Amino acid sequence: MFISKLKEALICLRAGRVTMPYPFVPLETKDGFRGQPEVDGTRCLGCGTCAGVCPPRSITLVDDGASRVFKLDYSRCTYCARCADVCPEGAIRLNNRFELATGKKEDLSVTVSLKMAKCSSCGRFFTPERLLKKTVEKLTGDEFGQQAQEWLFWCPECRKTRLAKSLLGMEGTEHV
Repeated sequence: MFISKLKEALICLRAGRVTMPYPFVPLETKDGFRGQPEVDGTRCLGCGTCAGVCPPRSITLVDDGASRVFKLDYSRCTYCARCADVCPEGAIRLNNRFELATGKKEDLSVTVSLKMAKCSSCGRFFTPERLLKKTVEKLTGDEFGQQAQEWLFWCPECRKTRLAKSLLGMEGTEHV
């Protein structure tokens, strides 16, 4: 038995190093490596598309009065890159970092706060200002015209009410 173990040790010595010196030497990642998602808060519209496609639900959007809070929880993220694929503004992209070990739970999340726009009719907050601005930019000069753009500044409840009134011919009345 001793001789067989000695033979095995000699074979291993002859083969040389078969492991990487990690963590003493940092690992280099290849192009296309899916690492930690980075969020550019200046480009985020707060549309929520990323949250809708995130399988582990690591991205959440919460409306908190005058702001919409975007939160990315790295402790749940699987680095699938779906969020980066669907972001219309390219606000999310994956870098090559994968070592996220930390002693603080707060370090495992990113939060972006977006200012909400008020309804021009009732004054309620209903959508992020950046998203509304981008929508207006895309529709400017379109065949929708001024009246359709006016609708963009109304919350969904006011849109329903005004549409119902116009369909029923009750535009001058106060209550539907």
